[in-house]
Amino acid sequence: MGEKKQLRVHWLEEELPNSCGVTWGVPWHIGELNRSQAGTFTLIDSSGNPLALQSWPTAYWPDGSVKWTAHAASFDKPESEGYTLQAADEQSITIHARSRMKVTQSADEVTVDTGVIRCIVGKQGKSFIRALYHGEKLISSDGSLVCIREERRTTSSGRLYQEESFRGKVTSVTIEQEGPSRVVLMVEGEHISKKADRSWLPFRLRLYFYANQASIRIVHTSLFNGDPQEDFVKGLGISFALPLKAPLYNRYVRFAGDTGFFSESPRHLSTWRTKGVYLDMFWRQQAGEAIAFDHEKDAKFKALLDDSAAWDSFKLTQLSADSYSIVKQTYKECSPVKAVSGNRAKGLVYAGDTHGGLAAGLRNFWQKHPSSLEVTGMTTDEANLTLWFWSPDAAAMDMRHYDTTTYVESAYEGSEELRSTPYGIGNTNELMLWCCDGTPAAADLANMTSHIQTPPQLLCEPARYHDTNVFGIWSLPDRSTPAKAWIEDQLDACLSFYKQEVERRRWYGFWDYGDFMHTYDPVRHEWRYDVGGFAWQNTELVPNIWLWLSFLRSGRADLFRMAEAMTRHTSEVDVYHLGEYAGLGSRHNVVHWGCGCKEARIAMAGLHRYYYFLTADERIGDILEEVADADFATVGIDPMRAYFPKDEHLTHVRSGPDWAAFSSNWMSQWERFENSKYRDKILQGIKNLKSAPFRLLSGTTFGYDPNTGILTHISDGNYGYHMVISFGAPQVWIELSQLLSDPEWDDMLVEFGEFYYLEPEEKLARTNGDIDHNKFSWPMFAASMAAYAANRRSNAALAAITWRIMLENRLPGGSEDATRTYQVPEHAYVRPIQELPSITTNVTSQWSLNAIMCLELIGNELPTELNAEYLSASYAADQKK
Repeated sequence: MGEKKQLRVHWLEEELPNSCGVTWGVPWHIGELNRSQAGTFTLIDSSGNPLALQSWPTAYWPDGSVKWTAHAASFDKPESEGYTLQAADEQSITIHARSRMKVTQSADEVTVDTGVIRCIVGKQGKSFIRALYHGEKLISSDGSLVCIREERRTTSSGRLYQEESFRGKVTSVTIEQEGPSRVVLMVEGEHISKKADRSWLPFRLRLYFYANQASIRIVHTSLFNGDPQEDFVKGLGISFALPLKAPLYNRYVRFAGDTGFFSESPRHLSTWRTKGVYLDMFWRQQAGEAIAFDHEKDAKFKALLDDSAAWDSFKLTQLSADSYSIVKQTYKECSPVKAVSGNRAKGLVYAGDTHGGLAAGLRNFWQKHPSSLEVTGMTTDEANLTLWFWSPDAAAMDMRHYDTTTYVESAYEGSEELRSTPYGIGNTNELMLWCCDGTPAAADLANMTSHIQTPPQLLCEPARYHDTNVFGIWSLPDRSTPAKAWIEDQLDACLSFYKQEVERRRWYGFWDYGDFMHTYDPVRHEWRYDVGGFAWQNTELVPNIWLWLSFLRSGRADLFRMAEAMTRHTSEVDVYHLGEYAGLGSRHNVVHWGCGCKEARIAMAGLHRYYYFLTADERIGDILEEVADADFATVGIDPMRAYFPKDEHLTHVRSGPDWAAFSSNWMSQWERFENSKYRDKILQGIKNLKSAPFRLLSGTTFGYDPNTGILTHISDGNYGYHMVISFGAPQVWIELSQLLSDPEWDDMLVEFGEFYYLEPEEKLARTNGDIDHNKFSWPMFAASMAAYAANRRSNAALAAITWRIMLENRLPGGSEDATRTYQVPEHAYVRPIQELPSITTNVTSQWSLNAIMCLELIGNELPTELNAEYLSASYAADQKK
């Protein structure tokens, strides 16, 4: 990297908070940055002033140069123009020293001082935050995790429900990062019953502190390790105690609604005599101003006020994506009173008095319903503020399967074995805390609301991600010819359709948000939500990669948020983090964890590493590590057990998607930690594939030993080749070709791409009759492999065939145009809706992904114009064959 080489970074969204801390990733060309330079950067604002910056490497190229760096900065007032990243100098080093935060620890606790707030974190016990100060003022204490378990029993008198309370118990605290701009603490533990006779639901919290910020970002992960037949989670949340000293009329509660705020006091000034000067006081109380009464002059009104109702608790509950309500209550033994209701609350609550208070926001509040925000004890000396990830006002979580058996033939559920279990799955939620030394104004609350729901994020330009080749081969948008513009229109239409479909079909909820459905049912004008393997997608045919590449090539904020939501969901809910299936994921099903096929492909690192490198998110880093040795899990559940009985091999795997998924996991470990063990596993597999009769075309099922990484050839043409390349293998393998510098591996990829589109007779001739054409279904899925071959061989004929296949199989799964949706008849569905009758997420994600790669590899071979004659050309005959 040159001494003063500069790189621009910009904000994802235009709306920015008043102040914030931000972490982001930056990619580097191979050889551009050596490891001694990885921590020596500064950030330059629009006036040329250097800002404090904390930097560290997150991945390396095979030659040892830095592939990715992560950066953290704290902004007093973020500049909308963005910033310039450059090599540090003496001035910036001085700034680093001036902004350094303080972290101290004892045997029992860790204290973090940002310069504005001081947080004491307990290493053991029930309170992960023991005290939280703004300056010397205590804002909150006793930050803890809360859980309610519902037990159900059926008696002769009927069904009985009994609730049992649990509270989080901290078992360890780790200082994961300590620097001048950012400190990260990881808190781990489990939920313990009051009797301490049971612990369950392990949790992991990360607390993020930024220099000179009065806020704390918290990322909360909980894992389910109960019995779905007996353990029903009635409530799951995080709670904070708030000291209160001021009179009741100088205490305040705020909830963010659809557009504005619910603002009240436990004792408001609205009485039947409130007029004149007291009406003015009431206006000021609503604005959060301290109210002072004259002992003699206001005695009569004060007595009247003291005789009015005192509201002790307030609660906002979002039970669906379209409805919330706010209630308040004087005493527990009295009925709650409904205050207001609305559609989609913004997930922010504030509680405090004239001495200060705590604001807290829960991200994706209405999207991940049922959720609630609750404040109790507002008439006492210590209130309690609870953010419920799962609201106790909703029905308890029901983690059971939707049936007592599986439906392999009628519903494509994959396996005769019913292995539907949520044991080991997770859910991650994000929240923010703000320590306030006074009651925030509505504008400040609105700023906090925006901050939590669309966290500020710095990014590079799309061209930087593209040109550095850190994510393999893909194209930037290109509308230079009518044909390319048509393809770009199709790509945009598909993204637009799914973005709208999330809203139209209400793909929201604690366990669902972020996922898409699999296959559409045009008869019912609904997705096949109840048909076994055709319901939730669960990363089948890698829609994650489609969304992330769509964002990378465009820089669009809406696509980043879609891909982010899918990453959070699929990396947690669809993946096992504990138990016998740890490292594997559940294939598509009516219930996310319902399919009997527990597969490495669903959980592979390649689905999630985009988000990790763009944001340096530590939770995704955990998950990338969790799947590193997923190949060992296949010994317990052989992915090919239905086709290959137990024999001398420990297990059986396909070159793709199984070994391809392992390769993705190992590549992640290699690039992040330079761990040669995982590089060597990749090389061992490639060595075995090289020695197979038809190299990468052999198999596709092999005997496999996870201890050695050895693939043992069994026979050829024994499983569908479309399975090899439809789950991310082209993306993984082509990126590996850039890392390995192995000409034979490159040639094997080319050979595979060329072979897929050969005539049936030619396939048989080249393999002595061992590999049958019928094993090569879904030719469109192989377009990127064929395009790679055409590019490497300068094979214009193969490029032309590839484009014909892509255009004959154009979206969405037939001859339709993705830009044309159809209006569902008036009475055929519950509300007016547009549809694409033949849409499937499998085909949409694969067509889009292949189009994005083909435009880069063989875009110059695409005809300038696309006419009807071209679109109905010769490949239609091959399709019928």
